[in-house]
Amino acid sequence: MKKEKYHIEYVFDTVSRRSLWNHLTTPPGLALWFADDVSVYDNKYIFKWDKQEEEAEVVSMKPEMSVRYHWIAEDNSTYFEFRIHIIELTGGTALEITDFADPDEKQDAIELWDSQIIELKRTLGI
Repeated sequence: MKKEKYHIEYVFDTVSRRSLWNHLTTPPGLALWFADDVSVYDNKYIFKWDKQEEEAEVVSMKPEMSVRYHWIAEDNSTYFEFRIHIIELTGGTALEITDFADPDEKQDAIELWDSQIIELKRTLGI
């Protein structure tokens, strides 16, 4: 079954863009909310959860704006991406996530991101 692309946006009222960026791109930052442990070798990230390990590579990065990761074990056309932008009306910071999921697993994937973002906000002190 072909995976579908989806987008989710989360608003962070008061957050340092640099701090958010570090949580999205550095092993210590990612290990606070995204995985149990993260290590990086060249542009390959190794994410660990309990006894499971997944490798991803950075396929594009615009500092403090966006980073796109590709799971090595997945189809080359899929990725997950974090984009940071300012909401003009409020001045708040928004994090847009683009990801892929099987159509029948899309809602579960969104709920997983929702719970991960709650943890991200907690680690950022929001």
